[in-house]
Amino acid sequence: MNLAILGCGGIARTMAVTVAGLKDVNAYAAGSRSIEKAEAFAKEFGFEKAYGSYEEMLEDDKIDLVYIAVPHSHHHEWTIKALNAGKNVLCEKAFAVNEKQTREMIELSEKKNLLLAEAIWPRYMPSRRILTEIIEQGTIGRVRTVSANLGYKIAQNERLVKPELAGGCLLDLTVYTLNFASMVWGDDIKKISASCVMTDTGVDGQDTVMIEYGDGRMASLFTTMYTLTNRMGLIAGEEGFIEVQNINNPEEIRIYSPDRNGPKLEKRIEVPAQITGYEYEVLSCMKAIDEGKIECPEMPHSQTIQIMCQMDEIRRQFGIKYPFE
Repeated sequence: MNLAILGCGGIARTMAVTVAGLKDVNAYAAGSRSIEKAEAFAKEFGFEKAYGSYEEMLEDDKIDLVYIAVPHSHHHEWTIKALNAGKNVLCEKAFAVNEKQTREMIELSEKKNLLLAEAIWPRYMPSRRILTEIIEQGTIGRVRTVSANLGYKIAQNERLVKPELAGGCLLDLTVYTLNFASMVWGDDIKKISASCVMTDTGVDGQDTVMIEYGDGRMASLFTTMYTLTNRMGLIAGEEGFIEVQNINNPEEIRIYSPDRNGPKLEKRIEVPAQITGYEYEVLSCMKAIDEGKIECPEMPHSQTIQIMCQMDEIRRQFGIKYPFE
């Protein structure tokens, strides 16, 4: 499969490392707004072709899959253009900036009968299956509560604080905690309560989201772009709990049971070795393309829409509107 990367920033570099380790995926083309940057990227990571404009790259009929790696504010524009050029697309998270854009992108993929997938990597990882099996086996009893936090010291990154680039915690970090809760609970949500601390530029720098589901189930989610946190996920049941070390890219899963002296560690589960973690979404896309599908089962279109609707509601409560909306 010939893969092309649209945008040669930081996250594109991680994808390039990933592709280099996949025997059935060819590092075919790199596209940037600068030919110098595209050529440097292609040379460093072994891509066959370099393009100095996104439009020119999308005209290449040998491309099987385009990975969209530009800022959130541009996902909609370039996904639409890639689909109209007849290309299958793997679009970075957050998929778009709102539900309207999301539905337009998905409707076009359906019309064109082309694959369109969201690159929310924990959805595709083996750790997701491991967690689901533990819960379904009743190892920790009836699950009552989920919590997750994700924080990095990244507020110095210009992209993250600019409203015109859809900056803020929500689309960059909170999207992961929302997906973590969704993978445990599904999306039968009764109520969302959200608050944030604003940056000087008018985007959210820290988010707290409480989600209430039916039957007394809850999720408590926290994200920040000011500090590093332990990135822990907690799934608490009536007979024990699960800790997930790093919800963004699970490193270890720990199962605890109740004990007279406190929690007792019953089992440690290490996740399988990986290249970067991105390989699972790429392999899922390749399989879907081979099978003639337009979505990946790990993150179907309906799920992408659902998460985007949650983020729209959270942003409404924050009182944030991007200048291009």
